[in-house]
Amino acid sequence: MANLDLPTARRRSPGVGSDHRHYKWWALSCTSLGMLMATINSGTLIIALPTLETSLHTSLLELVWVILAYMIASTVLVLTAGRLSDLFGRKHAFAAGFAVFALASLGAGFAGSGTELILWRVLQGIGAAFLFANAAAIVTDAFPVTQLGVAMGTNVMVVAVGLVLGPVLGGALVSISWQWVFWFNVPFGVIGAAWALAVLVDTSRRDSVRGLDPLGTVTFLVGFTGLVLAISRGGLTGWGDPIVILGFAAATVLLPLFIYIESSQRAPMLDLSLFRDRLFSAAAGASFLNGLSRFALMFIFVFYFQGAQGDSALTAGLKLTPLAVGMLISSPIAGVIADRRGSRTLASLGMVVSALGLAAMTTLAVNTPFWQSGLWLFIVGCGSGLFNSPNTAAMMGAVAANRRGIAAGARLLVQNAGAVISIAFVMAVVTAAVPTAVLFKIFSGLAQGLTAGQLAPFINNMHLALWILTVVSLAGAAVSMMRPSHARQLELRAASAAPQVNV
Repeated sequence: MANLDLPTARRRSPGVGSDHRHYKWWALSCTSLGMLMATINSGTLIIALPTLETSLHTSLLELVWVILAYMIASTVLVLTAGRLSDLFGRKHAFAAGFAVFALASLGAGFAGSGTELILWRVLQGIGAAFLFANAAAIVTDAFPVTQLGVAMGTNVMVVAVGLVLGPVLGGALVSISWQWVFWFNVPFGVIGAAWALAVLVDTSRRDSVRGLDPLGTVTFLVGFTGLVLAISRGGLTGWGDPIVILGFAAATVLLPLFIYIESSQRAPMLDLSLFRDRLFSAAAGASFLNGLSRFALMFIFVFYFQGAQGDSALTAGLKLTPLAVGMLISSPIAGVIADRRGSRTLASLGMVVSALGLAAMTTLAVNTPFWQSGLWLFIVGCGSGLFNSPNTAAMMGAVAANRRGIAAGARLLVQNAGAVISIAFVMAVVTAAVPTAVLFKIFSGLAQGLTAGQLAPFINNMHLALWILTVVSLAGAAVSMMRPSHARQLELRAASAAPQVNV
């Protein structure tokens, strides 16, 4: 009897059947559109933060949580989204991600306060979770293991294009109206949903272990949110603030409880067995440290350019492009090399290169010329491109086909957890001991009247944060080197690609 879990391989146009040699490129076009939308959204919004603060009269903490709420929602729910995709298919889950993202973007443009905007951002994060959880899995299903590095490198290259366009586009859209920073996503989402339904085919076997893990999801959500809230609020209100203490207490109790719950669940939100594989666990640890060391950079430099240096939103967006250009150049090259020589040395080298760029950034001052900041951003971007595509290909190639949804979710969980903590931590560091009036002007982009002396505490705190991120990046390089050699990686990929026999 035919296996009912295997969908029909052939299909009508548009697109081609999953057995066609060009199907992989159709699938990649769809996932690339999702990544492009998500990264453009991130860049446009970060550039718009100073305008949002003045237009919606938000507090500084609310402003930061416009970013963090989206990231927490997408981080926590990415595992559930991956699990649902393994159970019910990736095609419709991916299309739903586009649709929810478009709806939330439409609503965000009508927000009348910081609180309303944060709620719409949570819904955006839910849509993004379905996009993020499925993109790498769809590509891994479509491409042979020997071309995974090229495929992931292409996706990272698309991310880099989005990062180039996002800040520049954000500066242009803000000059019209901040609402267009969100409304711009709507046509992307509608087209993406239609394209996914038209061209994608569910090619993988459905996971035979049914069920979800609501207890684990809620435990992680509350514990992780408490941790991020405590870190981000502590720098502003003091570490003795009752809410800060309560947040740390919730994280201390609930995050270890989450690990215990996952270890005893039949169908866990986070499959801890994935981390028994040394390749997967070392790459996951490096991914967490990469997110922790690099993600806050755009956040720092938006306020360095618009606040400390007094640039317009459009100028600040243009000044951020070297970071993405570095990724754009290095990521496809890294993908090709990784397919031939493995991910261990290349991914580790990428984190070392990023560390060099981060360390060089500690020389920046209020009046530093752009060629210096642009050069250091370019170097960090090159390092990030060298790391991301080989590391992603290594993680996704190490798991069986029917587990790639949950594996993609686990990869994004650790990466995004590092990214969220990165922003919350940097927020706490850069705001420490800076007068409130100075902070308001810097974060509102109104600091042109401030003297170098008044800006000095902010610059010093920025340097301290960058030194810490440098150390984290070097630690990531060391963890990355713990993965197996290239020969062993090829054996693991071949084993994961072997047909799974149902007994």
